[in-house]
Amino acid sequence: MFISFEGTEGVGKSTLIQRLHDYFIGQGKHVVLTREPGGTPLAETIRNLLLAVNEQEQMCVDTELLLIYAARSQHLNQVILPALERGDVVLSDRFTDASFAYQVKGRGLSAEKLELLNQTFVPCMPDFTFWLDAPVEIGMARATARGELDRFEQEKLTFFERVRAGYAQLHQDAPQRIQKVDATQSAEHVFQQVIQLLSRK
Repeated sequence: MFISFEGTEGVGKSTLIQRLHDYFIGQGKHVVLTREPGGTPLAETIRNLLLAVNEQEQMCVDTELLLIYAARSQHLNQVILPALERGDVVLSDRFTDASFAYQVKGRGLSAEKLELLNQTFVPCMPDFTFWLDAPVEIGMARATARGELDRFEQEKLTFFERVRAGYAQLHQDAPQRIQKVDATQSAEHVFQQVIQLLSRK
């Protein structure tokens, strides 16, 4: 099973993923816990490029998108696809839905560019996606409390409002795959709700 986790900054994805990892291990499953961008040494190097704040040169949006898909291709071929072939459970912090929300809706890139990259380089989609949703102000307050903000986290609230709207559109277009979870609840309530949704699945 391939499960992805989506949402704007500070919605609690990392906490939920770790708890689900432990839950599946307790069920006797082989679990791969990974993230995007990243997941392999090379993809993590690309992640560092994407998140770094560069005062001298602003990264153009096409470069951002292509770097993300370079990391994604490496991630798929080195981690996700082999794990699924083995029959493992894959838990990924973000996948292609993030590219729609952040680059298409947030940055304003054309959906056609994204679709072309998906058709060319993404041979599989998650079986199930949890969209952890919370008001942008709440998520950003949590992110700020964690410490220094990366290049994405330094965007204006209006950017994250567009990203959140992008996730809402994805949820509307694919309600069977993408399940909305209220991330303003406690971590325990979020975890229990996700377990219930998985049980139905």
